[in-house]
Amino acid sequence: MNLKIYLSILVVFLTLFSFSQSKEYEVVVPDLTNPWGFTFLPDNSILITEKEGKLILFKNRKKTEIMGLPKIYVRGQGGFMDVELHPNYKENGWIYFTYASQDGGGKGGNTTLMRAKLKGNQLVDKKVLYKAGPNSKKGQHFGSRIAFDKENHIYFSIGDRGNRDQNPQDITRDCGKIYRLNDDGSIPKDNPFINNKGAKKAIYSYGHRNPQGMEINPFTNEIWAHEHGPRGGDEINIIQKGKNYGWPKASYGINYSGTKFTNKTSIPGMENPIHYWTPSIAPSGMAFISSDKYGKWKGSLLVGSLKFQYVSRCILKGNKVFKEVKLLKDIGRVRSIEQGMDGYIYVGVENLGIVRLLPK
Repeated sequence: MNLKIYLSILVVFLTLFSFSQSKEYEVVVPDLTNPWGFTFLPDNSILITEKEGKLILFKNRKKTEIMGLPKIYVRGQGGFMDVELHPNYKENGWIYFTYASQDGGGKGGNTTLMRAKLKGNQLVDKKVLYKAGPNSKKGQHFGSRIAFDKENHIYFSIGDRGNRDQNPQDITRDCGKIYRLNDDGSIPKDNPFINNKGAKKAIYSYGHRNPQGMEINPFTNEIWAHEHGPRGGDEINIIQKGKNYGWPKASYGINYSGTKFTNKTSIPGMENPIHYWTPSIAPSGMAFISSDKYGKWKGSLLVGSLKFQYVSRCILKGNKVFKEVKLLKDIGRVRSIEQGMDGYIYVGVENLGIVRLLPK
């Protein structure tokens, strides 16, 4: 085969390869390392957290790094995590985010919720709304996702911080919990443990391992969350006030060594997951398709997989996952998923960026 023919065949192959790679998605924000969370501002620009401790505004195809961030503790799975706008952002300008902080007693850090406003390329009016304690030098299970309900309560998750046998089942301790606050950081008067002596009053549910996906179901207004299991036992749960989700007393997972830490998958008085994965997919990011952009996909739940590097489209029948279909296979470690104001689904992928899922 002469060189001219070979080059012609190569050009055709590369063109076809490029088309096959791009037809399922298009890159919207390139060159991001770990887009842990992102949210759309009213002008359709995107506010993006990089786990390493950067906040990026992507507007008119240009990235601007936002200054004035709090000091962020980057260790293991901890760093700069989720970001979410207040539902009335147009009126009040509040932005909420979670990050690992060294503030407070003890060495190491723990998950913190802050709100602030954006003025130019600066964060201003910063206020810590919640800081979990105690600090720990362990590098695992910081959580953390944020969601708002229709009453403007803010929900946020904090993982068990690697302290499996103490934190998740003890409501006098932080970590392994989903919390609920008013939007100013005060405690809602109807929080489930507000009258329990010694309890952390912000706790909404407990018995969690490491929730890294949380969304309000737009069709039912329920809070849906997923969390990492150990070796197997990743879960999707519908979060209810004051409920215990079992970790580590009940689980479909086993220790990473292959040994068991519990022989129970269900315990009376504790909530069972509506779906679980064995083997573990390492879920991160979550979104419901509520727009009409994807036809019959409307109503599906999307969950990202860090381990297997795809997005799972969970087809729901009521509150059960009827079937799963893999999207964006081998795209990279999927960290975050959001539905944009335009109705399209956007996916944050480690070492790639944010991509738009294209309808078939």
